[in-house]
Amino acid sequence: MIKFGTGGWRAEIGKDFNMENIQKVVQALAIYAKQTKQDTLPIIIGYDRRFLSDCAAKWIAEVLSANDFEVLFLNRSAPTPLIMHYVKANNLYFGLEVTASHNPSSYNGIKIIIKEGRDAPLEVTAALEEILEKLEDGDVAALDFDAAVEAKKVKYLKNPFNHFIDDILALLDTDAIRERGPRILFDPMHGSSAYPLMVILHTARCTVDIINGNRDAYFGGDMPAPTESTLKTLASNVVRGGYDLGIGVDGDGDRLGIIDSNGQYINANEILTLLYYYLHEHKGWKGPVVRNLATTHLLDAVAEDLGEKCYEVPVGFKYISSKIDEVDAILGGESSGGLTVRGHIHGKDSVYAASLFVEMISKTGQTPTQLIQTLRKKYGTYIMVEENLRFTPEMKQSISDLIFKDKKLPEFSRKVVRVNYEDGCKVYFEDNSFVICRFSGTEPLLRIFSESSSKDSAKEYILDWKKFLNL
Repeated sequence: MIKFGTGGWRAEIGKDFNMENIQKVVQALAIYAKQTKQDTLPIIIGYDRRFLSDCAAKWIAEVLSANDFEVLFLNRSAPTPLIMHYVKANNLYFGLEVTASHNPSSYNGIKIIIKEGRDAPLEVTAALEEILEKLEDGDVAALDFDAAVEAKKVKYLKNPFNHFIDDILALLDTDAIRERGPRILFDPMHGSSAYPLMVILHTARCTVDIINGNRDAYFGGDMPAPTESTLKTLASNVVRGGYDLGIGVDGDGDRLGIIDSNGQYINANEILTLLYYYLHEHKGWKGPVVRNLATTHLLDAVAEDLGEKCYEVPVGFKYISSKIDEVDAILGGESSGGLTVRGHIHGKDSVYAASLFVEMISKTGQTPTQLIQTLRKKYGTYIMVEENLRFTPEMKQSISDLIFKDKKLPEFSRKVVRVNYEDGCKVYFEDNSFVICRFSGTEPLLRIFSESSSKDSAKEYILDWKKFLNL
């Protein structure tokens, strides 16, 4: 059965991600669009650099063309934020991006983007799953791609990057960046976001060098996610080359990692907090901030001190973007590296986030490490540890029953203040530390995130869960 997770539909290539299933998903979308009277506008299709992404994009176009949709097709790979931006800017009903984002190279998938450039919400993906359950092989219609191009049902977009890049440049203080003139080493991790970020940084007169800019379906043997372990080569090259900053982004350009000039990895929680503080205190933006359940409580402390509020939502960026609109938040993000800023798109965008980070160090004249030290002196230390636990399919139900049905907890050494089952199981402690365990929405994993004032105490919470679950 085809099921959607927090980031669209993802599956292993050759096992479930194949031509038959891809075209079934798109046929279901075509049926849904007609049922909801959202079939009068073109649908844009983008794709990243993963294995089969370009082929899958054509298979998608074949189904949409056969169902009488006009298809807007890119003649090169593009990051997910660009597709979101195009849908929003052109008031389209739908856009599709072929990607599995940060998942291993053996995976691929489809992100469904709806009106206003948002991730498809639960009610849309649930409706698609219901259609898919009833769909039979003979129900899928497809028109040969070349024939669809000849019939002008598929139209190539000449340069969809222009508006996206120009909108970001209009939001930046490029004069401050020009004056500082930072030297930057950029690692797109063999992904699809190299071009737009390079154009923006060069336009702002940065000196930029690039590593891992070639297409590699195996991502150099690493996970295409900008984590401390995957950016070690970037970190060593930043120090060796005397760069002011290292920037790493994931395979489809919606997650960000930063390396300081001293080789220090700046994690997603720190990036979020620094940018929120910078926008509020240095650029004069006012408003709350939004984070998901598995993101740092340092944001709460900063927001409270600034006379603002930090809102907590379930995992899944659609919840963050929705809450940003509801409360007019400055910024919203997650500990996995994704964030967006008020006035931009309704989804994660590492291109804008990275550009804004460059502006921040240029205007403040401080390094990321210095900025973080300032926050720690004021608000204390918040250290997050995470671990992914694998389990057999047979174990999933028993784990789920124990945690979510029977609502059993380990014997923790600290006093539990409350427990939240809104998305997984999050346990809050009296010293503002927490631990959350939840099933991944994209992989067969149990993810555990823990935050405390020290790494050892954060690890202790995870060890308590592992012992309790015998994992």
